[in-house]
Amino acid sequence: MGLIPEDIVTQVIERCDIVDVIGSYIPLKKTGQNFKAPCPFHNEKTPSFVVNPNKQIFHCFGCGVGGNVVSFVMKQDHLVFPEAIRYLAAKVNVEIPENDARDSADSSIFHEILKVNHVALDFFHNNLLDDKSSESEIARQYLKKRGVSLDAVKKFRLGCALNTWDSLYKKLQQLSLPNDLLENCGLLIKKDSSQGYYDRFRNRIIFPIFDTRGEVRAFGARLLEGAQNSTDKISAKYINSPETKVYVKGDHLYGFHLAKEEMAKQDFVVIVEGYMDALMPQQAGFLPVVASLGTALTPSQIRLVRRYTKNVVMLFDMDEAGESAMMRSLDMLLEEDMVVKVASLPTGEDPDSFIKNKGVEQFRSQIDQAQLLFDYKVSVLQKKINTDTVEGKSELIERMLPTIKSYKNAVVRSGYLKKLEKMFDVSEAALTEEFNKTHKTSWRSAQEPAKKANLRVIHSSRCVERNILKLILEDESLFATAKEEISVSDFADENIRKVMSKIYEIFETEKMISTHSLLNSFQEDDIQHMISEIVNDERMVVLDKKKMYEDCISRMKKNRLKKQRGDLLLQIKEAERMGDQERLHSLKEQFNNTVKL
Repeated sequence: MGLIPEDIVTQVIERCDIVDVIGSYIPLKKTGQNFKAPCPFHNEKTPSFVVNPNKQIFHCFGCGVGGNVVSFVMKQDHLVFPEAIRYLAAKVNVEIPENDARDSADSSIFHEILKVNHVALDFFHNNLLDDKSSESEIARQYLKKRGVSLDAVKKFRLGCALNTWDSLYKKLQQLSLPNDLLENCGLLIKKDSSQGYYDRFRNRIIFPIFDTRGEVRAFGARLLEGAQNSTDKISAKYINSPETKVYVKGDHLYGFHLAKEEMAKQDFVVIVEGYMDALMPQQAGFLPVVASLGTALTPSQIRLVRRYTKNVVMLFDMDEAGESAMMRSLDMLLEEDMVVKVASLPTGEDPDSFIKNKGVEQFRSQIDQAQLLFDYKVSVLQKKINTDTVEGKSELIERMLPTIKSYKNAVVRSGYLKKLEKMFDVSEAALTEEFNKTHKTSWRSAQEPAKKANLRVIHSSRCVERNILKLILEDESLFATAKEEISVSDFADENIRKVMSKIYEIFETEKMISTHSLLNSFQEDDIQHMISEIVNDERMVVLDKKKMYEDCISRMKKNRLKKQRGDLLLQIKEAERMGDQERLHSLKEQFNNTVKL
């Protein structure tokens, strides 16, 4: 589906009342012109979460989060921007047109496939619950033997594909949809020798795969062993839906729709491999657990998790295949700026069997004892590499350096480099040389914490800049004079500079700007939070806004002049050092002119 047109986005935002939308999530209490509530994004006793109906924005003075109605829905429901706009559009009856005929057709197919999947979901689920066939009974007994409760069957919507060639096909034909569309759903396979189709899933337990909103996108299926005259001769124990218009392998995680709220609440997630590895802990009350569907994690899956938490505990089987999948996932998690640990279970155990044998509290204890990623990877490599030899040490360090490279934090990188030095008795110089081969930043610079860019900004100057931004957002008549008197480059604060640049840009075309449309111009959380904080800051009560504005502009001009003089002095010193008399004379003349101002 195509991008949502900007005018439609604006229409959706303008039709939404932020008080109504946020009020549908949390109780708001009117306080003066605004509304207040305890912040839904952090724990607090005294309400510091403010909703401003005039500006159509919110801000929490406790944790600093803020934005407009779209920002709130994105954060509260963990949606990306297009999803939040579509969700709000449905609430305020704004139709989102597709970009062209092809997009419209694609959208129609997308929704038809979801409809077919839902029918298949009900069909499989009802087979498991009520069908009297032998295969349905075998499926029920298998799940009972595995310890899966009826509540879990219903919660995860487990199902059974009958031991017939076309029972689902016959059911889907009742929808009166074209056969090629049914085939494109991934549920049917076209016959080679004649006209017609047969069911992809036969004689199998069905594990539906849902998206974050609870829509069924695909199906996984486990072979039912022991059925008479099985129609499924495929040797694979597990098979999955092929990719379709609604399902891309590697974009989804099993059990995610049930785990997401607890992931956000507890601020961590355990990632396991298979369906039962996720199902059984959730059944036992350990909720923040999802399954990667038996493969190494993909960037899409990691980014999906990151909407809810940055803290990940990996728990894969420690056989060769599981360890290989784990190792492929670890550095990728770091590259996506996740905080990663690795948990393990005794040999021969998986989450399913461990919980049945030891109980959920012991399982929780194993998770609490998870190793840091660095320690886990070193221990795995030490089992495979003889580090008693120089060559072995070199190989292990060479394989660890890319992992250290993946850490975003300079202090963490420095700490792990020092740890390698001590663990393997390697000189600082040698490790520095090898590190610099794999990382554009030198080790010595990695040992120094990155300095925040805005440390250069004097606090009083930053206050002046924030005051100017607040004043022009409250009084549109100041836009034109501000643009004439101060330039974007006069602002030292990088975020304020970006906001002022956008204000000037909008003013050139529209001559007016609203706070919520300005917020919509930025995807960066820190800029949205800054705007909402400045607008909602009630500490600055100004009786004479014009006088304060003039004072702030005067201060900005003085700061600009001071900076110019400083730059000129540096250039004068350089010209003196170089003996460039002509340039020196010109620079001194420029400096004297600034002194006269």
